[in-house]
Amino acid sequence: MDNNYFVDSDKLSEAALAKKHKLENDPSSRTDHMAYMEGMERIKSDVMDRVLSEMNGYDPSAYTYADVRAALAHDNCTVEDFKALLSPAAEPFLEKMAEKARLETQKHFGNTVYLFTPLYIANYCENYCVYCGFNCYNDIKRMKLSMEQIEHEMKVIADSGMEEILILTGESRAQSSVEYIGEACKLARKYFRMVGIEIYPVNTEEYRYLHECGVDYVTVFQETYNSDRYEQLHLLGHKRVFPYRFEAQERALMGGMRGIACSALLGLSDFRKDALASALHVYYLQRKYPHAEISLSCPRLRPIINNDEINPLDVHEKQLCQVLCAYRIFLPFCGITVSSRESESFRNGIVKIAATKISAGVSTGIGDHESKYTGKNSETAEGDEQFEINDSRSFSQMYKDMSGEGLQPVLNDYLYV
Repeated sequence: MDNNYFVDSDKLSEAALAKKHKLENDPSSRTDHMAYMEGMERIKSDVMDRVLSEMNGYDPSAYTYADVRAALAHDNCTVEDFKALLSPAAEPFLEKMAEKARLETQKHFGNTVYLFTPLYIANYCENYCVYCGFNCYNDIKRMKLSMEQIEHEMKVIADSGMEEILILTGESRAQSSVEYIGEACKLARKYFRMVGIEIYPVNTEEYRYLHECGVDYVTVFQETYNSDRYEQLHLLGHKRVFPYRFEAQERALMGGMRGIACSALLGLSDFRKDALASALHVYYLQRKYPHAEISLSCPRLRPIINNDEINPLDVHEKQLCQVLCAYRIFLPFCGITVSSRESESFRNGIVKIAATKISAGVSTGIGDHESKYTGKNSETAEGDEQFEINDSRSFSQMYKDMSGEGLQPVLNDYLYV
């Protein structure tokens, strides 16, 4: 494994260092990443097998310029066409792909762009994912907000004009129980019209409970769809179980959620194969749950605390643009989110081509929205960030910039009656 993924461990105890070293260097010390742990729900679904079969059989180098030209000429993009558009052979056609993607976006979404903001309420984590700033072996300042602190953060965000929020936690049931998250979601309903969550995967009935607490949609990143690479990167914790994580979106839909989002973290493995698997995950779920609102995200690796060498060195902006254009051509009705991991200039451009949703006023830390939104010193202690963002524009600045780009910022398009 690439040692650049590993964090500075000087401050860990001797026992923790020994366990960490063994996990990193002795695969036999790790649990089976394909075996469900106690309490994990199993569902009957063929979606994972279908996605992995397509991904494992995909050879990006097998596609030619002729395949790409044919894909761009078709009115309806097939799976084979999509594979061609993700291949290296499509790179010289990026301008044509962008124009086709732009037309599809305008046809189905007009000139709108949706705005939301994330709220991290805890950064405790029980997993050892070697690329994540929250991982249990990283020496960071941990924090969990009380309900009073959560409501204060939400009020600060809502006062800025934001109407959609995404609630996030580290992956720790002990510190961030389903009930704790549910109470936070009930508070969010007082201030926001749309509530999403990005938390550890849970069972169907737990998703049903969270939906009753006010959650509209669930985002889960598979990180990488390459199960072997997944095993190398997720060394400890419930997140290590590959199939349980893969099936999280489907359990959320079974639990009554209105929408879900899928994604790989581009840069962990072969980004072309991960992009194919992400889109096919959406493709098959759309056909199985046609009533659901299903979307894609496209995050790339970002630096984390105690390790500034984590970067998506193999996924440059031009390649990310290719992936996003291919997504739009293959899945014309699908929402596509581009996060603050990307630069201001990239996000300003891609929302006019393929993306339909962007975050604004972003913090990946805990309890710091008052200081960032108002400039006042917050009375709430602050916890460390999950990763470094690249676009720190406020909600008001983002709204102004999107309007200046000729786009119509949308804060909410759904009403409960």
